Amino acid sequence: MQEEIIAKKTDEFHTDGNEILVLGIGNYLMGDEGVGVHFINRIDKTQFPENITFIDGGTGGFTLIPYIENHKKVIIVDATMDGKPEGTITLLKPRFTQDFPPSLSGHNFGLKDMVDILSMLNAMPEIYLYTITILKMEPMSLNLSPKVDEAIQKVTAKIISQIENFKNT
Repeated sequence: MQEEIIAKKTDEFHTDGNEILVLGIGNYLMGDEGVGVHFINRIDKTQFPENITFIDGGTGGFTLIPYIENHKKVIIVDATMDGKPEGTITLLKPRFTQDFPPSLSGHNFGLKDMVDILSMLNAMPEIYLYTITILKMEPMSLNLSPKVDEAIQKVTAKIISQIENFKNT
């Protein structure tokens, strides 16, 4: 019998009793790099089913661990510089650091490390990472390029569909 080192129980403060977390991450002050934060701040929550937690994670890094580990399913929206055409949306299901695309911007080193920590603690939820391809980061800019801006509506529709699929599984 394997002894559990850290007892795990759901923390209601970090979940509001919800099983699904939708998390936008990025730096709002770096132009397109902040697309995940723009996404979270723009979505119409009435389009989504009830009982979902929405968080603007900014560049929160390790402080997001309690939110991630206390949900069964976590959907993350973030920017990437993966060489694909600007505004391309890609869905990844990372479980380990090597599952992330190689060109994610600096704040995602914290996200990669969080995934490893959650795996080691056996507290890893199902993670669905929607990346939106950007071409550059623009310091001290709150504006998104047109193609990245358009991707917000598209990724919103994909996430609503993803959540509907959760109900059918």
